[in-house]
Amino acid sequence: MNAHRQLCIGFSLSATWMKGHGWRRPDSGVERMSSIDYYIELAKLAEKAKLDFLFRADYLYVSPQMLGDSANFGSPDPTMIFAAIARETERIGLVTTISTTFNPPYVVARQLQSLHWLSNGRAGWNIVTSIEGAENFGMAAMPSPEERYARASEFTDIVRKLWASFPHEAVLIDRESGQFTDPKQVSPIDHSGEFYNVQGPLTLPAHPSGNIPLFQAGASDIGRNFASSVADAIFAAMPDMESGIELRHDLRRRAEELGRDPNAIRILPGLYFFLADTREKAQGLFEAANAHLSTERRLASLKSVLGLDLSGFSLDHRVTEDLLPDPDQPVRSRTHAELLRRYIINHQPTVAEVLSRPEVLGSAHWVSVGTVEDVLNDIIQRYEAGAIDGFIALPGGSEQSMELFFEQLMPRLVELGLFRSEYSGSTLKEHLGIS
Repeated sequence: MNAHRQLCIGFSLSATWMKGHGWRRPDSGVERMSSIDYYIELAKLAEKAKLDFLFRADYLYVSPQMLGDSANFGSPDPTMIFAAIARETERIGLVTTISTTFNPPYVVARQLQSLHWLSNGRAGWNIVTSIEGAENFGMAAMPSPEERYARASEFTDIVRKLWASFPHEAVLIDRESGQFTDPKQVSPIDHSGEFYNVQGPLTLPAHPSGNIPLFQAGASDIGRNFASSVADAIFAAMPDMESGIELRHDLRRRAEELGRDPNAIRILPGLYFFLADTREKAQGLFEAANAHLSTERRLASLKSVLGLDLSGFSLDHRVTEDLLPDPDQPVRSRTHAELLRRYIINHQPTVAEVLSRPEVLGSAHWVSVGTVEDVLNDIIQRYEAGAIDGFIALPGGSEQSMELFFEQLMPRLVELGLFRSEYSGSTLKEHLGIS
C-alpha cells in the first residue's frame, strides 16, 4: 500500500440509490429529488466527510430509460446546481459536466471561470464528447468518435487559452494611479483552427487559485489518448480489477509518452456499492435494483452496446470470440463495447454471465456488494493491486447504502490512513495535490 498518497474520493449527486425500483421503497424520499435543498444536504454530508469533490453527470437527450420505471427528474444543468451549492459549502470541489460537441468554447470558458469565482477556487470540468443528442442541436447525426475527440482537443485548447487571456495578475486595483487593470496583460487569443475561430480575450479574469482541474472519461483507444493528454483525473470504466489494472497502467504510460508526469493523473472509477449490515441484505438490494431489467431488456441492451444478438441462445451457452461482431461497426458506446469484447475474449462466459455485466445493466462501473468490511476490503484490494487512485462514490439500492458509506466506511478509510481526517486546503487543486 502506498503510504505517501491517500485515496482521492468524489461523490455523485445523481441519486444512484434510487435506480431501478429503489425509488418505490417507502423510505426512499424520492419526492425530495426535485428540490435543490436535497442536493445541498448531500453536498454538506460529503463535505463533512472531507471528500475531494462532488460530481454530477449530464444528459442532453431523453432516452426511453429516463421515462421508464426508474426514478428520474430529468437532467437539470449541473453547472447551475453547483452554483447554488457553492454558496452553501466551503471546501469541497465541484466538478460539473459540459459537452464539447454541443457548446461554444467561449461560453464554456466563461461559465467555468464564473463557477470558479463563485466557489472560490473549487470548480472542476468533466469534459465529455457526448454519445447521443445530436438532433437537439441541429445535427442530423452524431459526429464520428474521431471527429468528436478532434473537436474536444481543439475546444479544450481554446478554453485554456481563454482562461490565460485575462490573468489574475492583470487586476491591479491601484487607487493612487487610477488604474484598475493592466491592459498589456489582457490579450486576444486569435484562434483559427479546424473547427473554431475565437478571438478572445475572456470577459473576466482568472481566479487567483489558478487553473481549473480537468476530468475526462475516455476509455476507448482514441479516448485514452485524449484523456492522458489533458486530464488531471480520469473517470475510468473498470467493471473488474483486471480491466482496471490494464487501464491505469496504459493511461499512465500514454501520459508519460506525452511528456507528463504519470503520477499527476488520478484514475477514478465509479464505485457502485450496495451496503447493508449483512451480505444477504446487500445482495437483496442489488437484485432489487436490477429487477426491472428483464432478460429481453438485457438482450436489447447488449445488442445496443456491442451489436451482438444472443436472443437465439440458451442462458448457459458459452459466448466465444467467433460470435463477436465486426469491431468497427457503429455502437452506442465504444468504451463499453471494447470492455465487453475483452471480457468475452478472455473468459468465454455464458450468455447469463454476459447479461449480468455492468456494461449491459447500464454502465461500466465497478460494483461491490456486501457489508462495510466487504466493500472496504474490495477498495483496499484494488488500491494495492494498482488499479485505482480513488473512486467516485455511487451508493446503490437505498439511502441506507449512502448512510453506511458516510457513517462507517469513510471513518474506516480514515482509521487506516487511506483518507484524510481534515482538509489541508480550500481549493480543488489543493485537494487533488496539483501544484
